Amino acid sequence: MVRADGTRHPLAHDERGGFTGLVAPIPGDGAERTVFAKRGMSGHLVLSVQASPPLVDTVTAQEGVLTLGGTFRAPASTAGEPYELVLHNQYGMEFSYPVTRDGDRFEASFEPVLPEPFGGRTSLPQGRWWPTLRPADRGGSTAGLLGVDRGAPVQLMAPVLASGPHAITVLGRRMRVEARLHDRMALVCDPVLSPHDRSHYAQRVARDVTYPAQRALPVKDVVVYDAFKGNGAGDSPRAIHEELLRRGEKLEHVWLVRDGRAEVPPTARAVQHGSLEAWELLARARYYVVNDSVPATFRRRPGQTVVQTWHGTPLKQIGYDFMHDYYTSPEVLEGLQHDSAQWSLLASPSSYATPILKRALGYQGEVIEAGSPRTDALVRPDAARIAEVRRRLGLPEGKKVVLYLPTWRENRLGWTGGYKLDLRIDLDAARRELGEDHVLLVRGHHKVGEQVREGVRDGFVVDVSRWPDTTDLLLVADVLISDYSSAIFDFALTDRPILLFTYDLEHYRDTLRGFTFDLEAKAPGPLLADSPSLIAAVRDADAVGAEYAAARAAFRAEFCDLDDGGATARVVDRMLGM
Repeated sequence: MVRADGTRHPLAHDERGGFTGLVAPIPGDGAERTVFAKRGMSGHLVLSVQASPPLVDTVTAQEGVLTLGGTFRAPASTAGEPYELVLHNQYGMEFSYPVTRDGDRFEASFEPVLPEPFGGRTSLPQGRWWPTLRPADRGGSTAGLLGVDRGAPVQLMAPVLASGPHAITVLGRRMRVEARLHDRMALVCDPVLSPHDRSHYAQRVARDVTYPAQRALPVKDVVVYDAFKGNGAGDSPRAIHEELLRRGEKLEHVWLVRDGRAEVPPTARAVQHGSLEAWELLARARYYVVNDSVPATFRRRPGQTVVQTWHGTPLKQIGYDFMHDYYTSPEVLEGLQHDSAQWSLLASPSSYATPILKRALGYQGEVIEAGSPRTDALVRPDAARIAEVRRRLGLPEGKKVVLYLPTWRENRLGWTGGYKLDLRIDLDAARRELGEDHVLLVRGHHKVGEQVREGVRDGFVVDVSRWPDTTDLLLVADVLISDYSSAIFDFALTDRPILLFTYDLEHYRDTLRGFTFDLEAKAPGPLLADSPSLIAAVRDADAVGAEYAAARAAFRAEFCDLDDGGATARVVDRMLGM
């Protein structure tokens, strides 16, 4: 191949499966395209006219760090800009990592983990991740999937094209770099659950043979914690775990986690939901502490104590109280009947919540009106914990922290699974009005699968959707924005401003879900129907907070009467005494 300047580039074929490669700019081409020479799937030489592709020719994976090296001829319009390596999956999620460049050479060296503010210390989720290279300031500029700058797809070339896959293990998850579609690079993240444990045969044996046999053996001094069906490692189970440690109880502490989604406390170990070990633990653990449903095939045995803490005071109608579509399924109601029959103790967060939870969840057993264990940290905040959370989230000093914590909506199904975030805040307007002295933390519900895609690059918006414990976020928040989430009951204990972004109030109340009380009459903060009024309320949060001080006090008196900072101790006293 003769270049425009007369130099020659031999298209030598490498015995390991590829050409040495050629990326030659097309002279005078305004679109800055190049001619890229490669070996096709058939073995023929292929000349591809395209934007200059990033070509990876070295891959190293060691001690949890993945390093990619190669060549990339950046377009002249972005030649001096910093670039980033971006990983995309089929659900529209993306995470980026820095790239260093030296001429036409580039290198990306990174741990394939989630950004700490987003998910704590957790690995990339399972699935196939496609890397691209793009200018660092091009990402996150558009809220939707269409129009997002995905960047230039990374391709593999000799010698790594034929020498993979390149394996690495990060936080218990096995990953590998391999070629897909002949030379397109993919980072494949395996499920944390082993291939043996997740097979249908192994699951059937565990359910029908192993679990019943283990239930016949003596119980062990083990506490199993399960928050949001393995999607978290916080809430009231976390408070109970810390109280048991404080007391020095000689117990083994285990968290059930679904596919590595949550960072568990260092004082416990994680076991994967659905693993054979999880079945054995559920059969023999002396204590099982949950805040949501138990597995459908779990059966409480003699000598075993199941503590149901639930996840907050219900504002939304739930269970047998629910008159709309979701919970009226016979299968769901039968599941509630089985679930509540396995509990030894229901810890009620308030006098108001007790009759509602018993009726709505079909529970006939013992109730302890103790308050919500997760709120103890809000009633008696620990300065060291707050400082550590702020450090890990990277919150700057001197800026007001606003936490947006909406619930999920059954009518907002995602197109690839889960539910949509349904973000109605005008982030551009919010940045203009609040960006200098505010930080906006956005936490989607654990059933929501979308990220915040817009405006996350300048530090104004921080997506904290998979942070392991919501209580941490409430501790550092100066203002809470929510809607119909039980978090408003918790945050009311701090006596800080609460803003209710209720843009769909009538539909949610009358059609979608329904409430357990008149929210409009008893709200601890203003009901705001649109983004401009919400932004204005955030800007004047101190004045709004003062205006609604009496409403918050009345709200606490009616719905938070048991939360005095000692709820966890009362629950643990009864739990150990059963």
